Amino acid sequence: MTVTINDLSKLIGTYLQSDQVFKVQRAYYFSAKAHEGQKRISGEPYINHPLEVARILGEMHMDHQTIMAAILHDVIEDTPTAKAQLSRKFGKGVAELVDGVSKLDKIEFESFAEAQANNFRKMLMAMSNDIRVILVKLADRLHNMRTLEALKPEKRRRIARETLEVYAPIALRLGVNSIRLELEELGFATLYPMRYRILNEQINKARGHRKEIISKIRTALKRRLRQEKIPGQILGREKHLFGIYQKMREQHLSFSDIYDVYAFRLIVDNVDTCYRALGTVHNLYKPVPGKFKDYIAIPKTNGYQSLHTVLFGPYGVPIEIQIRSRDMNDVAEVGIAAHWLYKAEGKSKSSGQNVGDRSSAHRRAREWLRNIVEMNKTAGNPEEFFENVKIDLFPDDVYVFTPKGKIMELPSGSTAVDFAYAIHSDVGNRCVGARINRKLVPLGTQLNSGDTVSIITAKSGRPNPAWLNFVATVKARTQIRHFLKNLQNDEAIALGKRLLNRELEPFGITYQDISDVDMAHLLTEKRIESVDILFQEIGLGNKMAPLIARHVVAVEKLTVLKDKNKNNLGNETTPLSIKGTEGLVVNFPKCCYPIPGDPIHGFVTSGRGIVIHRQTCKNIAEYQNHQEKWIHVEWEANIKRDFQVMIRLNASNQRGVLANVAATIADAGANIENVEMRERDDRYTTLRFILEVKDRVHLANVIRKIRAIKSVSQITRA
Repeated sequence: MTVTINDLSKLIGTYLQSDQVFKVQRAYYFSAKAHEGQKRISGEPYINHPLEVARILGEMHMDHQTIMAAILHDVIEDTPTAKAQLSRKFGKGVAELVDGVSKLDKIEFESFAEAQANNFRKMLMAMSNDIRVILVKLADRLHNMRTLEALKPEKRRRIARETLEVYAPIALRLGVNSIRLELEELGFATLYPMRYRILNEQINKARGHRKEIISKIRTALKRRLRQEKIPGQILGREKHLFGIYQKMREQHLSFSDIYDVYAFRLIVDNVDTCYRALGTVHNLYKPVPGKFKDYIAIPKTNGYQSLHTVLFGPYGVPIEIQIRSRDMNDVAEVGIAAHWLYKAEGKSKSSGQNVGDRSSAHRRAREWLRNIVEMNKTAGNPEEFFENVKIDLFPDDVYVFTPKGKIMELPSGSTAVDFAYAIHSDVGNRCVGARINRKLVPLGTQLNSGDTVSIITAKSGRPNPAWLNFVATVKARTQIRHFLKNLQNDEAIALGKRLLNRELEPFGITYQDISDVDMAHLLTEKRIESVDILFQEIGLGNKMAPLIARHVVAVEKLTVLKDKNKNNLGNETTPLSIKGTEGLVVNFPKCCYPIPGDPIHGFVTSGRGIVIHRQTCKNIAEYQNHQEKWIHVEWEANIKRDFQVMIRLNASNQRGVLANVAATIADAGANIENVEMRERDDRYTTLRFILEVKDRVHLANVIRKIRAIKSVSQITRA
């Protein structure tokens, strides 16, 4: 049955004031006129859709501005109405809500994925300013899911997949379970119709056999609560189809393993009664060890609070029981929407609770949105941001403690590095070690609930690219990438300056001698925004330093050449000194493992800076046709860092030979990074080591000591 404006007015009139209901009606007449003549694909008048969206929000007792925005949510996108017009007629708040839900359909994108990512980004940024934006969008998506039949199958599946991957998880994250459950059911039925139908049939068959046991358990619970004088409501809790399907797939369980669990919910007056009721049900039926969870003391990330326990029921059947207060139940059903429900009511109806539970859900949603905004700042593009948010929407939480006893919530699989970034991005960027339960551990150690974690920082500490292989939180991943990107840019700028100066040296000038006018002329010619970007492009190998230098010298207006000694023209450039500390813009490839003391060549590679090869490297032949990219380089004296090198040796098959070689390498002051063994025949095994050494002299000393081992027959540098 189609909802009318009169139906909506009656619904919202139960909790809104008459002047607010009148404003909603004004919004309806404006929207109806704007959408006049428009029809949905199903053929019904378009205005029916905004009215249905408004009804969904009205059933959640949302405020009048949100209801108005729901009625008007498509007028900017689908009619000539402008945001400014809405602002004048209905106020800035309503106009901002409508604009936040509207798509960026006025802009052309290269692909559907890019358009989707940009629209999603716009919606979440609007949501960070007013969280009601996402509630309107969720209600909009719910009604669209209810009316998918008119669309083509391919489009139905795409919308259903997006709903299950994005909108249902957002509803879960914000605690709006009433919408989340229906989105999941509708998405499941559309995306996997056969699986949905079979599961539904199985549930209908099994339901009849369960009635007697459910009735017996409910009667026993009621009797015991009455004996203990605990007032409360007992509800049977039916598992929804998508939840059953997910559990079967993820835990490889049969339908009977899941559906044989009997679930109940106890709703009582306040927190104290929750714990009294818990003791009562534990006296009635034996609890299953390890299956009790206290989400009242430690709420979930979306503000959800409840006591969960599993009991051994009659005939040995497992019983799941949730115990919560009425306010907790409101938050569990509508999540952040309970924040506006509280405002509308003026005060909480249940004793002892007030605003605590409801504002908690809203505060946690705000914290998540702050992370989203930070994620947006560090994401390279809308698609990366979209993927990061999708990853962030599926956390199974781990609860750990700071040394001062503060509880931190992190996704399952989080490490000490994730913990460091959760405290503050500066702590993450400077962390060099960690203690878990007072024991020193590697930074990649995964955290378990109950761990106490402390982070060791140092001023010289900085993120390691290897951390990206094990961090679990999007915040840590984006902060590490952001830092490394900025670090690479700084290193590229420094290297670009060195490369350009080296090419300008034969002309007796440096880049500092180029006048502002000539530099501006050069930037205009090359279509580069700033001097730093010019040096960065040179350092990353995207622009060739010799070509830039020639261009500089060729400019007739180059004022500096008038004052310089031109007799220097044509002198050969001095080699570029390689320190080994240039970072991400100077690379040492694994094809030849160059180390100080090796004769080397440099090759400028786009996006990677300079790649250093040994002069004997076989891969050099591939670059012979690109002489303009070769650069004359040499090692700087007194380099103080270790470099990787590979050695290969043959050893006789004797017990303890690997330990003997490893001990010898350690005695020579080298570190083993990796080792591989391959048995050649019954007599010999080939060992391949990747070592960290200081230079050729150090490597020669290591090889000499290994060669002295009797079981080693041959050793070479790979």
